[in-house]
Amino acid sequence: MTINELMLIVFLINLPFGYIRSNSTKFSKKWIMAIHIPVPFVFLLRMVSGLNWTVIPLLVLSDIAGQFAGGKLKKLDL
Repeated sequence: MTINELMLIVFLINLPFGYIRSNSTKFSKKWIMAIHIPVPFVFLLRMVSGLNWTVIPLLVLSDIAGQFAGGKLKKLDL
């Protein structure tokens, strides 16, 4: 698995969680869970992909972008 494929998968995993997060009160349990639930999946994907720890900053950016885009989808009512 290439870094681009991994980043795309991480982005897509975080879209629904960003959608959920945007509809919840900041720092509520639902908000915190929407941010943290995808993290173990991203960790497992990185381990399975065989890429080393230097890709973590790129995955964090993909994570944030997915959350942000999911929130924008909610505001567009899609």
